[in-house]
Amino acid sequence: MTVSSPRDISPEQVVREEDLVARVQASFDSCQDPRLKELMQTLVKHLHAFLREVRLTEEEWSRAIEFLTAAGHITDDKRQEFILLSDTLGASMQTIAINNEAYGDATEATVFGPFFIEGSPRIEQGGDMSFGAAGEPCWVEGSVTDIDGNPVPGAKIEVWAADEDGLYDVQYGDGRVSARAHLFTDADGTYRFWGVTPTPYAIPYDGPVGKMLEATGRSPMRASHLHFMVEAAGHRTLVTHIFVRGDELLDSDSVFGVKESLIKDFDRRSAGTPTPDGRVVDGTWTMVRFDIVLAPADA
Repeated sequence: MTVSSPRDISPEQVVREEDLVARVQASFDSCQDPRLKELMQTLVKHLHAFLREVRLTEEEWSRAIEFLTAAGHITDDKRQEFILLSDTLGASMQTIAINNEAYGDATEATVFGPFFIEGSPRIEQGGDMSFGAAGEPCWVEGSVTDIDGNPVPGAKIEVWAADEDGLYDVQYGDGRVSARAHLFTDADGTYRFWGVTPTPYAIPYDGPVGKMLEATGRSPMRASHLHFMVEAAGHRTLVTHIFVRGDELLDSDSVFGVKESLIKDFDRRSAGTPTPDGRVVDGTWTMVRFDIVLAPADA
């Protein structure tokens, strides 16, 4: 691999550096797992290529170690700083793109995010996943079908969102469970529930990832969105969001999660407008439709 440099490097130095790369790669030759061997040797190749190309200084190396150490220290069972780092470097979206290849009209995937929690409460069709979370009510409806348009009954749909203050329940630290739930599609593949209208919010920026964004002149803001994870036997699990059309942050989402196909119309209805299920809403509310198409499991 050719390594560029802002200054000339002597042939002797090039040989010394390339010899080290070869020795480190060779150290994994006895690895019995072929995939692990490939991963480690390729990682070494590209990592050393980066180090050599930018001519990393020992001070920069030390600061990088301190950054990663800080990311580890701030990570706990409710906050994953390394996911934030992966998201903000585009690594999460790239991995998702690689592992969710385009397949017909299957709904596109996007980032998982750091705030999914196992064991969300179950709601029935038409139930309210907000559980008291602050925000404008939003009626969400749609269908889940396979690639041929056949309904997928009994698909599990996990949904979670931030409240109107841009916070997820786990960020409050008081044990509340709100703005997250799961439900199952009906026999005809349809689903419907009440949630909260998405609003923009900042990813946690009080840690090392936030300092990195500040130092590089980047914003921590995410475009307004609602999370979905859809699971059904025989189909590829889908992790995705839907985004609010007209949001000014669609082109600058801090984790590169926006895709045109996932931008939806959240139609705002005035106070007093009848709701689809007869619920009485004091103020305004929104309504959005999201039809989901699942790729087969072997796609």
